[in-house]
Amino acid sequence: MPIRLPELLSPAGNVEKLEAALRYGADAVYLAGKRFGMRSAADNFTIPELSEGVRLAHSMNKKIYLTLNILPREDMYPALEEYLGEISGIPVDAFIVADLGVVSLLRRVRPDAVIHVSTQASAVSSYACEMYKSLGASRVVLARELSLEEIKRIRDKTDIELEVFVHGSMCVSYSGLCLLSDNLCGRDANLGRCAQPCRWKWRLVDQMYLPDGTPRFAVEESKHQGELYPIEENEYGSFVMSCRDMCMIEHVGELVRSGVDCLKIEGRMKSAYYTAVTANAYRIALDDYAAGREFDPALLTEVSSVSHRDFGTGHYFDRADICEHEGYLRDTAYLATALEDAPAGQRCRFVQRNKAVSGMPAQLLTPGKIGRDFIIGDMWDENDCPINSTPHAGMIFYTALPMDVRAGDIVRGK
Repeated sequence: MPIRLPELLSPAGNVEKLEAALRYGADAVYLAGKRFGMRSAADNFTIPELSEGVRLAHSMNKKIYLTLNILPREDMYPALEEYLGEISGIPVDAFIVADLGVVSLLRRVRPDAVIHVSTQASAVSSYACEMYKSLGASRVVLARELSLEEIKRIRDKTDIELEVFVHGSMCVSYSGLCLLSDNLCGRDANLGRCAQPCRWKWRLVDQMYLPDGTPRFAVEESKHQGELYPIEENEYGSFVMSCRDMCMIEHVGELVRSGVDCLKIEGRMKSAYYTAVTANAYRIALDDYAAGREFDPALLTEVSSVSHRDFGTGHYFDRADICEHEGYLRDTAYLATALEDAPAGQRCRFVQRNKAVSGMPAQLLTPGKIGRDFIIGDMWDENDCPINSTPHAGMIFYTALPMDVRAGDIVRGK
């Protein structure tokens, strides 16, 4: 009996990232319009871009899910209803929502809508899943705070589709329902404007004392010196901290066996390179598992090539760990994207993403394959003049690779 693989769902913060996700193996893509999504800082999609994105995905037999997962205040509903009217002719495959008011509005103005309940709803039990099912939802994105064993128990007790996060940023708060950004910056995370102060560079300042002599501590952020924030610690720790990024690439088989319906990658605000690499790695891992092949450790190297924090497995096997390194880690640079097909040894046209230099060790990333090594050889600019580097952002250049190249393939430094 063939193995039923879960859907692979990738993020897209703009058109370039959407195309990367579809090309590199995602079965479906989630994205937002210019309003009402939880990542307002991403470029997001105009209505014409959304329409074209859905057309492209459907031409490839893939799906588009539109996020409407903020927690809208009372005065935002008229604009939300107007927006739903503006996109009524666009056949998105599902809406990802977190608020019961939005569920109610969708059922009234777009009764044909497929509803996926966002992780922002913090569903952690089969009871919650069944209630959302009774309200018309067909899928629940489970809270990231669940263990794998808890997910299996939920799967045994409900037949609604279950979606789980497998890769990307983790939040110190419950399913992202955090007030830290609003309190410190006036940017409400629950309206899609999180400033991610949990990621900032904090330091502990001199100990202070309350009037009764009780010791107290404060923290200060490196770019806001003099602004002291008292902190307290309870049994769960202090909540100015940075969780490790989730990475479940080594545990894809366990996730498949758990019976979940969709594996979701986080990262609408990350680069097209991130989108391509993560989709490609998880696609290969899923297909390898279905074919009975052992996990390839090179896939962990692949996802480590993009900008990321320390990796962990979230809450799947234990409580989420905290980062041990400051900031982001990255092993490679995204150098260029191929603009055309070319056979091995023939010059190919590329668009520059970061500076490449002749003689530099590099890799070519093609859908369905891990990075393949080569040395960058002779290069020419778009006027056919020889060059030894590509210093200008977005410049067009030519070079020949020792392997076949397809339009959309990525060249990265090694």
